[in-house]
Amino acid sequence: MSFLLRFARAVDAVNAWAARFVGLLLVGMVVLGSYNAVAGYVQRSLGVQATSNALLELQWYLFALVFMLGAPHVLRRGEHVRVDVLYGGLPRAGKAWVDALGALLFVVPFAVFGIWTSLPFALESLHRFEGSPDPGGLPRWPLKLLVPLAFAMLLLQGLAEGIRHAAILRGEGSEGAPPHAA
Repeated sequence: MSFLLRFARAVDAVNAWAARFVGLLLVGMVVLGSYNAVAGYVQRSLGVQATSNALLELQWYLFALVFMLGAPHVLRRGEHVRVDVLYGGLPRAGKAWVDALGALLFVVPFAVFGIWTSLPFALESLHRFEGSPDPGGLPRWPLKLLVPLAFAMLLLQGLAEGIRHAAILRGEGSEGAPPHAA
């Protein structure tokens, strides 16, 4: 079990790094969104070209990256959607059972399905070097390649959560346990 817990901690470290990167993306997304809003107003009011399709698409790309790369970290911290009406009243072992089974029966299959369905879509986009249909838009293939990568990161985090909660159930302590399980 110690090898599996080391694996879980390594996955946590990768997703923690990704979360810090997402924090930087959030700042960029807010700044760019603010600029696009003001530039759109200037453009409509004064007729001056102040923004572009590329900047508008970049704002949406940043939003997509934040959502996709942030999901594993949210799962790790236990801040995902959960029905707390029942969960909140469970003892520690009950919560560990719910979290372990939830990760292994729902998160892992969902992530595998996501990889399986998005990989051909992403590879086709790469093969065609797909770009935006809008004039001056950005290439689409880099963003589409991140979809299966994001599902892979979620898959690994789901496995890590299952491992960690199984260790709690085995009485191997809560070292490395997520904040919601301690």
